[in-house]
Amino acid sequence: MPEPHTLGLFVLAALVLVLIPGPGVLYIVARSVDQGRRAGLLSVLGVGGGNMVQVLWAALGLSALVASSALAFDVLRYAGAAYLVWLGLMRLRAPDEAIAGAVTETPTVPRGRIIGQGVLVAALNPKTAVFFVAFLPQFIDPAQGSVALQALGSVFVALALCTDALYALASGTLADRFRGRAGARVARASKYGTAAVYMALGAATAATGVRRR
Repeated sequence: MPEPHTLGLFVLAALVLVLIPGPGVLYIVARSVDQGRRAGLLSVLGVGGGNMVQVLWAALGLSALVASSALAFDVLRYAGAAYLVWLGLMRLRAPDEAIAGAVTETPTVPRGRIIGQGVLVAALNPKTAVFFVAFLPQFIDPAQGSVALQALGSVFVALALCTDALYALASGTLADRFRGRAGARVARASKYGTAAVYMALGAATAATGVRRR
């Protein structure tokens, strides 16, 4: 484990980074607006799990491979982009009964599936892999190796879970107020808005790193 002074600097730097909305936060906010706070918080758990997968990849050296290999980077980003676009298309195909369910804040997708989707969204994000390779080693003594990397990575994921939960609660609460006033009309609009966000995130993920070549 890093020295207390180093750990303190890391926490401060990590807090600045996790407070800045990224693709994971946008995914969580979209889910919270569309299906309520419970679904949003379940997505937070999923994204946190996916980020832990990224930490393990970094500890095993797989993230370094993604960062250094154009082929590995492209495979991961296209897989992530395709998955996000698929989520958007599935949301567009959701029946009207599912839209009505969102008004009651009851997740219309099984809880396990919501968490699993969050895991995949985070685990297939190549920018997260590159981020861990670039950010975490700055606070790690090389002699401590992967153990320190996993420890700091876990701290980062825990901080992200806290801030992501705040985003989910805030956006879900705000959306609930609008749904309470306009009912199904707002729920239907959130359905199409969420689908658009998923597909836009997919397009952005596919475009990530184009300039690397």
